[in-house]
Amino acid sequence: MTYDAEATKQRIFAAAAVEFAEHGLAGARIERIAAGARANKQAIYLYFGSKEKLFGAVVAAKLQEICHVVDLDPRSLPDMVGVLFDWYQEHPELVRLLLWEALESGDGPLQGEQTRADAYRDNVRNMAAAGLTDERQARDWLFTILGLVAWNFSVPQLRRLVLDEPDPAKALARRRAVVVDLARTLTANAPVDD
Repeated sequence: MTYDAEATKQRIFAAAAVEFAEHGLAGARIERIAAGARANKQAIYLYFGSKEKLFGAVVAAKLQEICHVVDLDPRSLPDMVGVLFDWYQEHPELVRLLLWEALESGDGPLQGEQTRADAYRDNVRNMAAAGLTDERQARDWLFTILGLVAWNFSVPQLRRLVLDEPDPAKALARRRAVVVDLARTLTANAPVDD
């Protein structure tokens, strides 16, 4: 049987995503990642360099996944916010990874920060080019929209307490409708060029 380096990297990556989402960077263990990936620890260091670089690669990849799903065009923003909401609901690991990253890094530098910042700048430029008055407004919209959606999955205990809804599925369905409606209101008041 031949060794498949790419398959090993993919297994390591998948196991790392689960481990980091569950335990964060500090709590994650290379031994558990290796066991989950059916690989040895040396392969992890060979392919990714360090636990920190692996964490950064996992977060960046999860963010890239969502970028391929959602195009935040102001002309179809409510629909895209619904898609974003659904994606977060189906992929709760991204919110967990971002929360761990925030807790462990604070406002300090991040692995792959420049690449991620450039991707957000591209999103902002695309939103502004689609008709928002300027890039500053587009930045504010993007950050607000991400917060409106992600908050629903960041604090499920607060969602349960505030909404006082015993059925989590009904609570999320209501929240999705509210967030999409807020996006509709936001775009209704925006100066979008045709």
